Amino acid sequence: MVDDPRGLILESYRIEGITEGQCRSIFLDWALGIQLGEDMVAKIQGLLDHYGPGNPDHPMTAVLREGLAKGQDPKRRGGRSARVPS
Repeated sequence: MVDDPRGLILESYRIEGITEGQCRSIFLDWALGIQLGEDMVAKIQGLLDHYGPGNPDHPMTAVLREGLAKGQDPKRRGGRSARVPS
């Protein structure tokens, strides 16, 4: 499933010569549109499944892969939150 209601990710794939930095900015704008509590990893995976196979070397594909990897990394809880149960 592709969750790109404003078409930001789609348009990034259409821009010739787009850089990874520009793709990061577009991705951030897309991510800010996601509602709190929604499954960001599933949404990114859906975008990768849809756009990635036809665009394996595109900078946005690299950004999406990075976002997916970071979204799946376990989060370290430090400071007070590590000592006090939720």
